[in-house]
Amino acid sequence: MIERFLALDANHSFRLRIAEKPGAVRSLAILFAHSGDSWFWLGGLGLVWWLGGEFWQKRAAVMFVSTVILAVTVMAIKFTVRRQRPAGEWGGIYRRTDPHSFPSGHAARAALLAVLALGMGPAWFGLLLLVWAPLVVLARVAMGVHYLSDVLAGVALGVVFGVLALSLLPQLAFPV
Repeated sequence: MIERFLALDANHSFRLRIAEKPGAVRSLAILFAHSGDSWFWLGGLGLVWWLGGEFWQKRAAVMFVSTVILAVTVMAIKFTVRRQRPAGEWGGIYRRTDPHSFPSGHAARAALLAVLALGMGPAWFGLLLLVWAPLVVLARVAMGVHYLSDVLAGVALGVVFGVLALSLLPQLAFPV
């Protein structure tokens, strides 16, 4: 049963793959695939916390801490499951530093950030990340560094962590 599921997963993932097809769509997929990188978000959130006003500092702090906790959880799951990434050339940095694909950390992070932005506001920021997140998720499959089940599990994990973080804010006396 599991072998059949994995075969279907690989087949459907391969159909979405554009990593080997040059063009504008591939270039956009590369941009979105990288835009969910943890170093980019943690660095950016750190800058917002350092340079922003109180409104943005609070949001950056919640997003930063939530992202770190989620990353630790994702890595624990990855090293427990140990599913190898799909074969391919693109994404060498990901393949070298993290050979495991399940669940997708990028998908989890994108979903987490979108949920937090929607929950904390402002509305334009939440809507922006709500549009951005699925593009990151699809790009990870399109560029061949994840299977569909990897990103779906990542999205589910990110949504759960986002909802949990939002539900804990009042208890932390940290209204945003």
